Amino acid sequence: MKFNKRKLFQVHSWIGIKLSILFFIVCFSGTLATLSNEMDWLFYPAIRASGAGERVPYNKMVDEVRKTYPDGSITYWVMPKEPYLNDVVYVDREGQRHYVFVDPHTGEVKGDTTVTFQRFFRDFHYYLFMPFYQIGYFMVLVFAFFLAISMATALMFYKKWWKKLFELKSGNGKLMFFRSLHRLVGLWSVPFVILFSLTGIWYFVERTNLGKVSEIANPIPPKLENEKFKHTGSLSFSYQLDYDKAAKIAQESIPGLQIRGIVPTNEASKPVYFRGTSHVPLVRNRSNRVYLDPLSYQPVMVQKAEEIPTVMYLNDIADPLHFGNWGGLATKIIWFFAGLSISGLVLTGIWIALKRQIKKTGSKPMGSWKYVNWGLVLIVIGFMYSFMILRYSLSWQSIVVVSFILGAIIWLSWYVFVFRLKKAFQE
Repeated sequence: MKFNKRKLFQVHSWIGIKLSILFFIVCFSGTLATLSNEMDWLFYPAIRASGAGERVPYNKMVDEVRKTYPDGSITYWVMPKEPYLNDVVYVDREGQRHYVFVDPHTGEVKGDTTVTFQRFFRDFHYYLFMPFYQIGYFMVLVFAFFLAISMATALMFYKKWWKKLFELKSGNGKLMFFRSLHRLVGLWSVPFVILFSLTGIWYFVERTNLGKVSEIANPIPPKLENEKFKHTGSLSFSYQLDYDKAAKIAQESIPGLQIRGIVPTNEASKPVYFRGTSHVPLVRNRSNRVYLDPLSYQPVMVQKAEEIPTVMYLNDIADPLHFGNWGGLATKIIWFFAGLSISGLVLTGIWIALKRQIKKTGSKPMGSWKYVNWGLVLIVIGFMYSFMILRYSLSWQSIVVVSFILGAIIWLSWYVFVFRLKKAFQE
């Protein structure tokens, strides 16, 4: 039994120590992603909604966007369910995406940006800014398995853990305190670890299309026989659509539909796509879909949340459960602190291991894995800067600010995990 416990502890420690830097990045980026819309609210005054009231017609909003960006085209339109956020209209202009903030109560264009916090942290947590050959996707998704294994091994070698949910030892120095704190936070984080692990594993199943899950959960949009139609005029096709008429037909197709997103089209052979919420709780917006012919505005495909198959239902509840946005700001804050707790477990785990190893043998527990971790981190940072410059087109002032924050984080990590521990060992 002792041998088995030792092996379980070694597995738990290997995951938490050898992969600690990458593990922390994946957990912490997901934590920040939970409140990324609220970060946008703080940072971009233009996204802040003016107040309650009736929505102005969709066509009026599109007309205001067209006046501001006559040479652009609308590719996506988000109507956040958060009452404190304006609509976000994606406008492509000269090869650059602009996130345009439009007040739904006045129709006024309030401003725009080339990147939002929501988009930045979504890209970061989703694939670490590494889109090639899906390497980034799987680097993130594999940690769902590591998180589950780490939790399972901890509960198996920590005897009678259910009796220690309120036990916090503070005697015998910092090492004892942080070990006790690590265990206590870990125990209270178990429900969220299970949730994040299961949804992460589901994402892996979907990405690899095991059991044809991806094919079932992501139906192919219909194609239309409108190839003979030729768009004329200088304005993009997306500006000339009748959004009010299309929205009315979409809501008639799904009674009770609250439109949360529109995917316009710039080609007559592709449908206009509406998505939103209905009376079915928990599922994300795309569980309700209405595809309309952009010429006749007739529905060509309708998907209702109450009629979707089980696999699609599981796929559509994964995001709300993973990011905690199913219950509004309250659940997002709870999920944020849960993510902070799990991120903190990674940090306290590596600190405990470093402290213990230096105290006993003076050896470095990460060993050569330190170079693997930091090598991959440098690659991620390189891709991040390429995104900021090439895709997001950030100003040099913004890049300087990001660089300063990144440098401060690296310095603080060195100070806590290298300088302070080495100084304590010398003393």
